[in-house]
Amino acid sequence: MSKVIEVKDLCKTYVVNKKQNNVLKNVNFSIDEGEMVAVMGPSGSGKSTLLYTVSGMDKMTAGEVDFNGKDLSKLSENEMSDVRLNEMGFIFQQMYMMKNLTILDNIILPAVKSKKTTESRKETEKRGRSLMHKLGIEETADNDINEVSGGQLQRACICRSMINNPKVIFADEPTGALNRTSSEEVMNELVDLNKEGTTVMLVTHDVKVAAKCTRVIYIVDGGIQGEYDFQTRYTPEELRLRERNLNNWLMEMGW
Repeated sequence: MSKVIEVKDLCKTYVVNKKQNNVLKNVNFSIDEGEMVAVMGPSGSGKSTLLYTVSGMDKMTAGEVDFNGKDLSKLSENEMSDVRLNEMGFIFQQMYMMKNLTILDNIILPAVKSKKTTESRKETEKRGRSLMHKLGIEETADNDINEVSGGQLQRACICRSMINNPKVIFADEPTGALNRTSSEEVMNELVDLNKEGTTVMLVTHDVKVAAKCTRVIYIVDGGIQGEYDFQTRYTPEELRLRERNLNNWLMEMGW
């Protein structure tokens, strides 16, 4: 299985009031194509910073991130923007969408902005509606963003993240603003996309969410303290056991 992300000696330092804050310290890990990897750790451990730095949303201070054969540290801002638009998908806890656009128009916006597409607007809309149908929200296509539920809006964000057929979806607490039912629905959609071949890297504090992934990276004070590999995908009957085993391991790690 080929590596889609390889991180080598990654460091991220912020300077606040002339004081250095080393948020990430010589982080090393890789993600294979088709994996679904959760990043966990205490508050302030550097989880989100790791996600943003690996995805090129934030500049690294030192080290190297190889993404699909490209060294992100050597890309210009325009080249990095192009990679994020065409090869990455993003889902956030806060469901950012343009208020003046319908749900469908928000979903297809990355495809419309992409310079690599040769399809017509009608073809793009057809793909957008197909994704919405797949995630069970096709009826919301012409709605404004304030006319749908939180769970529907987050599923629309997943559709938007998939519109350019990304190599990797990066998700920062994708279920953090949802109730338990909507959280489970959204995670099940992400799991299904992963089973179809989409690589996912997500940050979460929720053991129930992490137990649906294939591997967990545990980070403390900007450094990886351990990894938990589930080895196999889960069946519904096995999920509670996976949650219990993962929770025991996290407790051992100081969770």
